Amino acid sequence: MQTILFTDIEGSTRLWEEHPEAMAPALARHDQILADAIGQADGQVLKTTGDGFIAIFESASRAVVAALRIQESLIAEQWGTTDPIRVRVGVHAGETENRDGDYFGPAMNRAARIMAAGHGGQVLLSEAVTALTADALPAGATLRDLGSHQLKDLTRPEHLYQLVSENLNTDFPELRTLSSRSNNLPLQTTEFVGRSNELTAIKTMMGSPTTRLLTITGPGGAGKTRLALQVAADLSDWYRDGVFFVDLSAEGEPEAAFEAVVRALDLPVSGSGHALQTLKTRLHDRQMLLVLDNLEQVMAAATGVSDLLQDAPELKILVTSRETLRVRAEQVFPVPPLSLPVVSASTGAIAESEAVQFFVERARTVRSDFALSDGNAPNVAEICIRLDGLPLAIELAAARLNLFTPADLLVRLKDRLDVLGAGCWVPGAAIYQIGSARCGERSAGATSCLTTRNATSSG
Repeated sequence: MQTILFTDIEGSTRLWEEHPEAMAPALARHDQILADAIGQADGQVLKTTGDGFIAIFESASRAVVAALRIQESLIAEQWGTTDPIRVRVGVHAGETENRDGDYFGPAMNRAARIMAAGHGGQVLLSEAVTALTADALPAGATLRDLGSHQLKDLTRPEHLYQLVSENLNTDFPELRTLSSRSNNLPLQTTEFVGRSNELTAIKTMMGSPTTRLLTITGPGGAGKTRLALQVAADLSDWYRDGVFFVDLSAEGEPEAAFEAVVRALDLPVSGSGHALQTLKTRLHDRQMLLVLDNLEQVMAAATGVSDLLQDAPELKILVTSRETLRVRAEQVFPVPPLSLPVVSASTGAIAESEAVQFFVERARTVRSDFALSDGNAPNVAEICIRLDGLPLAIELAAARLNLFTPADLLVRLKDRLDVLGAGCWVPGAAIYQIGSARCGERSAGATSCLTTRNATSSG
């Protein structure tokens, strides 16, 4: 088990805008302070991320020492013509995977989320770190229990603690977690993998005042829902009145769809009984994000969605749909497949592919000891390529590793695809069922098609 430390500078964009000439030397000094503190505590800097550091420690107590030294040194520094550099620090302990000198795994992602919940000058520790350091804190340091919080990764809540010392600031605003904003976002049982470019692009679009309605489009199994949920979680701080998710997959009529939205928001029904009018009245002054999932199931509601935005000027709506709505003010974001590997590349290079990362993460839900290796990496890479980087197909394939090795799985895929050219995915006893059964829609250029009976996509 390793201990991971993440940092970043609070308000760095503003500092660069206000002090463009002074920020370069200030950032260089920041980098030196952090590198010294991490090195003196026997840590290893894995990488820098523009204005942040990622470091790893074999000892949790040494990581806490580094975090304390970072904040003390930054506070003591004379920053001259810039505002003080304020850094938030998150520390978490867990199992990581080392590939070609870099580290991967859910523990890394969780450390980043813990850091993102804090404020400049604050050090946040996970429950795992506090358990390892309860009797080994730096002299004069104590812990403040901040309670359990739902982080923006949408998996299990995390009990967070703040590192307290007489040399550090102690009073901070409420943590930036889902727990601090109204929401009904469903918790997920698996980690969100990859899609960093898509997340950045969608969040940039949603941040524009001209974007009121954004539709994430793609074939079934492309991971639209999971992507929309992660966007909503990441943007929860932007909306004073919260972020809310509504699954419309079971709704067939517009009125039923808007009634589902009313229920999700826990709104009282108006005397007229018309759900859309209730929403127009109740959301008129709400600053809110609505996520309407599977709107292709009730496309007749699209006009009403557009009308709702006219009556609620601070409302934004994020839609997932297999097809565009074709209504006023709609912007569209097509979801691409997960990035694919090159089969002949090194294991480390294969591991950087989003499709492979997704396969490995899902494989571990059925085989906790599964790891990418020189022996299985080419097979995993080819599996992901043959499945076109489509998350649902990869998820169903990874689920069969309780029966097959990657090599065996690839042989079965090759035999069925090469001989018959197409097939239908089903989560039954056999990984592939070939024949004349009615299939779901194809992704562009796909050699297979999907059915989602008894399966859920979370790409």
